[in-house]
Amino acid sequence: MAFDDRFRLSAHAVITDAAGAVLQLKANYGDFGWGLPGGALEPGETIHEALLRECREELGIDVAVQQLTGVYYHAVYVSQVFIFRCTLPDGACLLLSDEHSAWRYFALHELSAVQRHRVDDCLGYDGAVRSARF
Repeated sequence: MAFDDRFRLSAHAVITDAAGAVLQLKANYGDFGWGLPGGALEPGETIHEALLRECREELGIDVAVQQLTGVYYHAVYVSQVFIFRCTLPDGACLLLSDEHSAWRYFALHELSAVQRHRVDDCLGYDGAVRSARF
């Protein structure tokens, strides 16, 4: 990689409900798909700062970050994605930004193969940060 080459970095939260279903947001942009809360790092931000900012913007609340569980390369987006296990405050009421039209909890079998892989790694976290290429 040359000095002036660019690629994307993003940070995303795996948040589950009491039954173990995973919170996803429906985007109002791109492919209008469902995805984990989070997004791209701004210049000068750390991965933790970006995660907290993105979750605050997208969910209207501050999440509690437990741990970084994985770093994944996505060739389609030329992107490294940092996955964190997070929790919502007790009694949290989600307030979506204009970037998203809906939220819901998905059972693991409902997730795409890539999402399921990242979420499985996250939920099975044993102290070792995982990585994979998609």
